[in-house]
Amino acid sequence: MPTLIKADLPLPLFIRGKVRDSYDLGSRLLIVATDRISAFDVVLPNGIPDKGLVLNQLSAFWFNQTKNLVPNHLIEAVDDIHHLDTYIRAKDRFPYPSYLAGRTMIVKKVERFPVECVVRGYLAGSAWAEYQKSGTIFGLPLPRGLKESQELPEPLFTPTTKAENGHDQPMTTGELKKLVGESLAKGLKEKSLAIYNRAREYARARGIIIADTKMEFGLDNGKVILIDELLTPDSSRFWDARQYKVGQVQSSYDKQPVRDWLVEFGWNKQPPAPTLPPEVIEATTKRYRTAYERLTGKKLG
Repeated sequence: MPTLIKADLPLPLFIRGKVRDSYDLGSRLLIVATDRISAFDVVLPNGIPDKGLVLNQLSAFWFNQTKNLVPNHLIEAVDDIHHLDTYIRAKDRFPYPSYLAGRTMIVKKVERFPVECVVRGYLAGSAWAEYQKSGTIFGLPLPRGLKESQELPEPLFTPTTKAENGHDQPMTTGELKKLVGESLAKGLKEKSLAIYNRAREYARARGIIIADTKMEFGLDNGKVILIDELLTPDSSRFWDARQYKVGQVQSSYDKQPVRDWLVEFGWNKQPPAPTLPPEVIEATTKRYRTAYERLTGKKLG
């Protein structure tokens, strides 16, 4: 299947994100997961084949796995493009491109909280960098002597802002309460931890460690629900449990080959980004597909 960089549909565009193109269907959204990939907050000129399929289908899988914990915005993950007739008015219908199958969701359109709900179960990435300097994660004190990639005594909820451009910024508990109110802040934390704990247990039984992940929530008629994507290689750090060793960087099922190549290339992390070589694209596609197949037990279709 050709790499999908952009979905050009004759529907009102709701928002074009770094990866997803969302179209307005009134009370619903049609979301297409493209093969675009970003690194260091810049969208790269190359896409990663099958990446959108993985993001869409793995999110749908996790939404189904966790719906008894927290309701979500998913109405249908579209496998048959003819089902789109159910959601698109007769006068607005058009010849649906085949690429929509497997990479499209119909979801509820809700009010989104401007917060990334991050849960960390292991000491990695920016959390490891902070801990080395101050012994804390997002200002939360931790025991001395922890090593890189070590499992934390308990998962930590470390929310950030949801930046439209640039980097998300850490939020304190007080800042989160001020933004959404004390009751909702407590609820977001409880729901995020519940989902992470459920997913971590499930994934570990299939040989994958979920080191950390981020989620988004919205309000559906006053009820908090999960939205956007869930527990994908773009929103989570997946490690191979068979290769896991405390005290070092881990082998991960995500876009690490892309980041590594860009650093080695010497890119200054400012647009435009360089074109990725074929071997890096192939290695990244393989990681995304492997994550999907190991977690779901299915071949990507």
